[in-house]
Amino acid sequence: MLEEKIVVGNGSEFPLNGMLTIPGVGNAPFPAVVFVHGSGSSDMDSKAYAVRPFKDFAEGLAKHGIASIRHDKRSFVHARKMMKQKIMITVKEEAIEDALLAADILRNDSRIDSNRIFIAGISMGGLLVPRIDEEGDNFAGLILLAAPARRLEVLMKEQMENPDLKKPGGLLGWIMKKQTNKLFAKLDNLYEISDEEAKIITFMGGTTAFYFKDMGRKQARNYLEGKTKPILIMHGDGDFQVSTERDFNEYKRILKGHPDATFKLYPGLNHLFMPVVCKGIKSPKEEYSKPQHVANYVIDDMASWIKK
Repeated sequence: MLEEKIVVGNGSEFPLNGMLTIPGVGNAPFPAVVFVHGSGSSDMDSKAYAVRPFKDFAEGLAKHGIASIRHDKRSFVHARKMMKQKIMITVKEEAIEDALLAADILRNDSRIDSNRIFIAGISMGGLLVPRIDEEGDNFAGLILLAAPARRLEVLMKEQMENPDLKKPGGLLGWIMKKQTNKLFAKLDNLYEISDEEAKIITFMGGTTAFYFKDMGRKQARNYLEGKTKPILIMHGDGDFQVSTERDFNEYKRILKGHPDATFKLYPGLNHLFMPVVCKGIKSPKEEYSKPQHVANYVIDDMASWIKK
């Protein structure tokens, strides 16, 4: 296996460090995968406390003769610069543009089979995959990892109100509850206000209501209708951030009749396809602070699907 440092958007205003992983087995040209981050700011490995799912996927796929690109998220590297320039950030600036630039790097590498480039997004990144494919329109197949099927603000509200998720108590808990109520009050009539109004409603961190509105009116289901490309939907039934019934099974309903949709549900695996840690009240920090790796059989399934 060969890992080469690359720069996504080299020469642009927002260059991002990345890693191109080339297999040490098999013969070029190789099939390849572009990885798309979930919500929040994260590095190229999609590091969450002690786990690095994108690194695990890249190294695991390489053992199967499949190349990949992963890169730092733009908001992880350039958030301050973007805020200073008062750039109106949507998921297009945050993720879509860079995913397409990463795919271009693969297409211009003679070691990569340009007809077998796949796109894989985890969590919110999975929600974006159909839209990214629509804008690029040259991916061989789509991989949705622990992807919500519902609007982001709906999912956020569910998580905030979930009694099984650990929340701080005391004064901090009270402050967070007040802030959460204000947040959802601003989003209640999101699709009734104008774009101009949405752009001036801001939240902590500088995110605007327009960020949610832009994403919410361009849902994955809209792009999947009529699509015939191969699609792989993967989900762990121990995921407490995305629902098996309301998300994974919803994709089954959306893709009913699709000629080439594959669904994989993994018992006992969490949102990052690792063995569940929290047995009672759920805490992302507790769940991902234990060093572990993406289950090998998940990577094996993804590799087999890509090769098929």
